[in-house]
Amino acid sequence: MDGRAVAPAAGTVLNALATGTGSAFAIDLETTATVELTDDGEVVGDVDEQPDADTTLIERCVEVTVDEYAETAGLDPSTVGASVRTESEVPMAGGLKSSSAAANATVLATLDALAVADAVERIDACRLGVRAAREAGVTVTGAFDDASASMLGGVTVTDNETDELLARDELDWHALVFTPPERAYSADADVSACERIAPMADLVAELALEGRYGEAMTVNGFAFCGALGFSTGPMIDALPDVTGVSLSGTGPSYVAVGDRETLEAVSERWNERDGTMRLLQTRTDGTRTI
Repeated sequence: MDGRAVAPAAGTVLNALATGTGSAFAIDLETTATVELTDDGEVVGDVDEQPDADTTLIERCVEVTVDEYAETAGLDPSTVGASVRTESEVPMAGGLKSSSAAANATVLATLDALAVADAVERIDACRLGVRAAREAGVTVTGAFDDASASMLGGVTVTDNETDELLARDELDWHALVFTPPERAYSADADVSACERIAPMADLVAELALEGRYGEAMTVNGFAFCGALGFSTGPMIDALPDVTGVSLSGTGPSYVAVGDRETLEAVSERWNERDGTMRLLQTRTDGTRTI
């Protein structure tokens, strides 16, 4: 029994580190997971072209999904093992929700292997991946905002303390992603510094819940660049032309949204900086089996 699923990455509207409320939107970079079930009770993970990568998250995603749904599939959870492999276009530790995409793809691929994917609500599958991420220690907030955007597509606003979906919307944006060469792991972020900008995060949440996503992400970007010690230079380069621009997650990537022509002009300015550029579209579809 095997299963396969693909999940999109995401960009940030509101970083949840300040208050526990977060918002993100799906973008067209993908992670694919393949799960092959075995009967030896062992779960072994592998990341394509990264033999030294930490596979704790994807292994834990398989384990929690099997624990939850193996009996539904008529199997004994204690005997179900798996081989899980991920392949990804999403840069690790780049602020583009690589962990959430990997978790979502792995959970849905496991459900597919168990032949129960169609019977499980996508938001419930999302919560399984969030639980696994917390247990694996790869997230500070639980990343329900990032995970829900990747799982459901579109833009979501969430309460990461209760794993409640507060809002979801579909947006037709292009997204320009600039990723500097350095890496930033969310688990290493200065949470206390982020908590000090809670009043700004509350303002961003209000804007997002009013559907003013571009303004929300720009305010978020300035606030979290200050809290996390990143330059606001790339944001200044993009303003006032774009619909919105922000540091994505805990960095180091920046994401600007708007129409393609405007973003192509911004890319010329960002090209003067050292890093990788990607011009993408936002995604209204989320994680899916393939």
